[in-house]
Amino acid sequence: MTTTDLPPDTESEIDSEPEEPSVLSHLVSFVREFFIIVVVALVVATLLRMFVGQMFLIPSPSMENTLMTGDRVVAEKITDLQRGDVVVFGDPGGWLRNQHPEERGPVGKGLQFVGVLPDLTKGDLIKRVVGMPGDRVVCCDATGKMTVNGMALDESAYLFRDAGGQQVKASEVAFDVIVPLDKLFVVGDNRSESGDSRCHLSDEWQTEKIGAVAFVPMDMVVGPAFAVVAPFNHAKRLRAPDTFAGVPVAAQAAPDVAVIKPAGVHC
Repeated sequence: MTTTDLPPDTESEIDSEPEEPSVLSHLVSFVREFFIIVVVALVVATLLRMFVGQMFLIPSPSMENTLMTGDRVVAEKITDLQRGDVVVFGDPGGWLRNQHPEERGPVGKGLQFVGVLPDLTKGDLIKRVVGMPGDRVVCCDATGKMTVNGMALDESAYLFRDAGGQQVKASEVAFDVIVPLDKLFVVGDNRSESGDSRCHLSDEWQTEKIGAVAFVPMDMVVGPAFAVVAPFNHAKRLRAPDTFAGVPVAAQAAPDVAVIKPAGVHC
């Protein structure tokens, strides 16, 4: 049978050009691709939050002027800790007993889960590490400085200064401690506004020994904060101050239980 012998409808179908995709099909394709991109981005963000880094909101002035209230910092999860690091950690016991973390709505919780927004519910804290396991941390020496393993720290680079340029004291309370095994001694840069390790050396908390909760278990540390990412005018890299590089190694092995002198220290 020749082409001219085909039925009229068939001939018309052969000669006609294929129809172009409709606007609706373009829209469906765009939505599908957009959905895939969003899902992949959320999965990547979630994995980064779980294994690489996490964002946190600074809730108080305890780390001023290094970190300001409302700043957002990112903490690493795949690096070792060292003296001088600013670290994010969970409550060792009773540090946040009178505080009530804020909760977000459903959308906020979703963004919080993937790491786009900081988690406000866990009550994490952020302070500077001055004592590693085995370190002897004393305050203050004859010049009013805090010492670690006998070396006086030059804290002028980060201790809080008021509007008149007056630097806060290294500590209003005297103490002499040896940091126990697998724990840290931490302080805020704004010492007069920081409820840190110094302020819990006489705490009794549940079944813990007196003062035990003043030292942060290393397994409760999320990681060191390495950058301020928001607001943009506060953005900066965070590094351990040079003064900590000269601290000598501890003279003794880290004890199983902290050594605290004098007994009954409190802020």
